[in-house]
Amino acid sequence: MMVQARKRGNDEDNSEIRVGFTCSKKVGNAVARNRAKRRLREIARLVLPQHGLAGWDYVLIGRAGATADKPFESLKNDLIRAISQLHQGKTMPPRPPKRRK
Repeated sequence: MMVQARKRGNDEDNSEIRVGFTCSKKVGNAVARNRAKRRLREIARLVLPQHGLAGWDYVLIGRAGATADKPFESLKNDLIRAISQLHQGKTMPPRPPKRRK
């Protein structure tokens, strides 16, 4: 799973946590994508109230194989770790663009 986060500006409502979910067709057919999103929704429901910050938007992105097949507790721990790293500023540097041959 991949997590993206954005702090909302002062002109927006900062009283709640907002969350979105996405799974591309790389995850699998509609059944696999829906299963992955259901798992992401449940993990977000359990984790974000304790670890998320009000005034932030989070997007959880399902990945092929990993989101649907990984043990639930492991996914939950991954989200907790990802959120703590996001809020501590320990994000990964952006990847350099691929060079075309």
